[in-house]
Amino acid sequence: MYLADLKPNERAIIGEIHHDEAMTRRLWDLGFTKGTPVEALQASPSGDPMAYKVRETVFAIRQKDAKRIEVTLVGDK
Repeated sequence: MYLADLKPNERAIIGEIHHDEAMTRRLWDLGFTKGTPVEALQASPSGDPMAYKVRETVFAIRQKDAKRIEVTLVGDK
């Protein structure tokens, strides 16, 4: 499952990030690291970007970027 698949109010744990080195580094700097909880908050009126809460901070991530961040829903085994 990918970050882009989360619906508002769903929570997950960040897994692998499948971006180029520069974007991966930027996401790491923002707190999008493996094992970190993330919550989908809401989409913009057009549906893209989507707001996500990571480490008590809200970020807007474009769908094309969110589709390259693996996550596992909280509670899934």
